[in-house]
Amino acid sequence: MTGMKRSALLSICAAMLTFSAGAAEAKAPPERQSAQSSTQSKMLLDLSRQKWVWMAERKTDQLSALFHKDAAFVHMGATLSKDQELDVIATGKIHYKKADIQDASVKIMGDTAILLNKVRLDAVVGGKEVTNPFVVTEVYVRQRKAWKLASMSFTRLLGD
Repeated sequence: MTGMKRSALLSICAAMLTFSAGAAEAKAPPERQSAQSSTQSKMLLDLSRQKWVWMAERKTDQLSALFHKDAAFVHMGATLSKDQELDVIATGKIHYKKADIQDASVKIMGDTAILLNKVRLDAVVGGKEVTNPFVVTEVYVRQRKAWKLASMSFTRLLGD
């Protein structure tokens, strides 16, 4: 092996060791990761609950700030964009009166979080009061340290 090849190989090995050591230092210990994850999970669950309040109170400014610009909303009869969902809320085409959250969970995967909410939703749809049991899937993405709602899908459960 020539001196140049050996020098290049040693440089590559040194760089790999430096990268590995840096990556190990950057990774938080498991107990700290768990605490951070738990804090993030609680914050997301609280944010989701607040979202239901804002929807009931038709607070479209707060919702607009929460919703990702490319968000998708999947209802039983339509798929809506962010602007369409905000319009439906503002005009009362759907008035989310109350979401009784019966169970909620969150799974964080890097900068993406998936929340599952089992809810009993009281709403007024097209002027008619309805109550439906749903599992609502909410997908959040982290942008500049803030969580944005990227998708919300309603899956109606069987029964009442």
